Formats: sequence, structure tokens, C-alpha cells
Amino acid sequence: MAHINRRFIDKHWSVFLLRGLLAAIFGCFILFGGMTEISNTLQVNDKVSNTIVIIGVFLLIMGVVDAVGALYSSSKKRGWFNAVVDSVVDIVAAITLLFFASNNIVFSVIALSVYTITSGVIDVFHGFLSTVDPTDRFIRILAGVCGCVIGVTIFNSGSFEITTFLRFFGAYMLIVGVTSLIYGVHNRSQEIEDKVARKASAKKKK
Repeated sequence: MAHINRRFIDKHWSVFLLRGLLAAIFGCFILFGGMTEISNTLQVNDKVSNTIVIIGVFLLIMGVVDAVGALYSSSKKRGWFNAVVDSVVDIVAAITLLFFASNNIVFSVIALSVYTITSGVIDVFHGFLSTVDPTDRFIRILAGVCGCVIGVTIFNSGSFEITTFLRFFGAYMLIVGVTSLIYGVHNRSQEIEDKVARKASAKKKK
């Protein structure tokens, strides 16, 4: 069995699994027409307002999940600050969309692009931390680079209809979902392998 460095294991992998599942489902919902079906039944102003509200509520839920992750990480005395940063970014974006951008498509596009780029930069930064496993580093940096690229694309798609930048955002959510699931599964497997290794080591000492 390969040696596992315990400081690389992210103990709140379950939060990443939940976060990844939510993001992947929401991303697929946007990409494969769920959001489009909702928006197509509404008038233009209502279309923008209701669509942005849905995204805002989703980001608020993601922020709560990240906040739970921060609380769990603080009890383990490791990685809590990263989770707090993710939570703050999600919640600020949600509040902006829900209370300031829901009736303005231009402001909505700017807010979503800023959120996506900011999340991407944070992921890249997290990927370069010394406490991140090489495999996890690649996952975080990949998600971060995709976030930056898609964020810029969303910003430049503001002159198109609402479904255009929605699909770009849906693609980003799907990427976040898949990479978060991979991250969570990988850290779970590392934690299990580490427990098995420690039990085997304890038996040898006896």
C-alpha cells in the first residue's frame, strides 16, 4: 500500500461530495434546458428576474453548504479558512443577484462573470497551497482555470439573449460539480486507506 501523507487528506470530503452533487445537478439543469423552459414561459422582464433569482437561491444554498464545511473544518483545526472564503464568495454573489441584479440583465451578467472569475482565482490559489495533494492540486487548478475562462466568456456574452450566458454558467457549474465530486471521492479513499494503514501499523507494534 502506498504511503499517504495525512496532512494532504481533506477531512471534510463529505461537504465536497454534497457541493459537487448540487453543482452538477444544477449545471445539467441549466445546460439541458430546464432553466430555458422556465424562462421561455415568462415575459422578458420576468424572464430575467425569475432566472436570476433561481441562480441566486442556488448560490445561497452553496454558500450555506460551504459554511457548514467551514464549521466542520474548524473542529478539525484544518482548512477552515478556505471553506470560509468559498462561503463568503457564494453568499455575497447570492445577495447581489437576489437584491440588486434580478431586474437588470447587464448587472446580472457582470455579477455572474465576477463571481465565476473570483471562484476560479480562489480555486487556482487553493491548488498551489502546500497542504494540497498533487492530484487534488491538479483538480483545483483545472477548475480554477475553467472558471476564469468561462467568467470572461460570460462577461463578453452580455450582448446576447439570456440563454447564452446561462449556458456558459451552467457549463461552469457542471465543471465545479464534477471536480468537487472527484476531489471528495479521492480524499475519502485516502482517509480510508490511511485508517487501514494505521490499524495495520498498530497490529505490528503489538
